[in-house]
Amino acid sequence: MLDPAEFVSTPAPGRACGACTLCCKVYDVPAVESVAGEWCRHAKPGRGCGIHETRPGHCRAFHCLWMTEGWLGPEWKPDKAKMVLSLDPTTRFLHVQVDPSQPSVWRREPYYGQLKRWAVASLPQRRHVLVFVNRNATVVLPDRDEPLGMFSPGDRLVARERRTPNGIVIDVEKRTVV
Repeated sequence: MLDPAEFVSTPAPGRACGACTLCCKVYDVPAVESVAGEWCRHAKPGRGCGIHETRPGHCRAFHCLWMTEGWLGPEWKPDKAKMVLSLDPTTRFLHVQVDPSQPSVWRREPYYGQLKRWAVASLPQRRHVLVFVNRNATVVLPDRDEPLGMFSPGDRLVARERRTPNGIVIDVEKRTVV
C-alpha cells in the first residue's frame, strides 16, 4: 500500500473532521510512532489532534472517504460508524478500518448490507472490500466473508473465479510477497 502522504485528497463541500479522530487510532503512523489499534499520543479523542498545526504530512494528506465523498451519509462518519473507509491507491480496494474496541460493528446494519452491496458492485472491476481489525483482514464477498488473518503491507490478495453448478464462486487467498 502506498504512503497516504504520496497522494492528496480533497474534502467534499461541507465536510470537516470536527471532533472525529478515529483515524488516529486505526492506522499506523510511523512519523509519530503511532501503532494501529492504539490512540496516537497526540490525539485528543472527541476534540481533535493535539499537534494539528504541525502534524506530519502523512496525517495532513489523509482524508477518509466520508470526508471526500459527499454521497456517504452521516451514519458513515467514522466517530459514529466506528470504522474508517478508504481506497487503497494502488488496488482501489475499499479498506474498512474498524475500531478494535468494537470489532463486530461492521456486521451491523446499515453497514453490513452496504458493504455487501459494494462487494457485488466491485467485482466487475476486480476490486474487493477488505475489513481490518488492526491487521486482521476479512474479505467481504457477495456470498460470504472470508477471513485472511494477519495482513501485512507486503501481502496481497489473490482472487479467482470458479464455476460451480450453482454459478460463479470467488476464491480468495492471501499471498505474502517476499
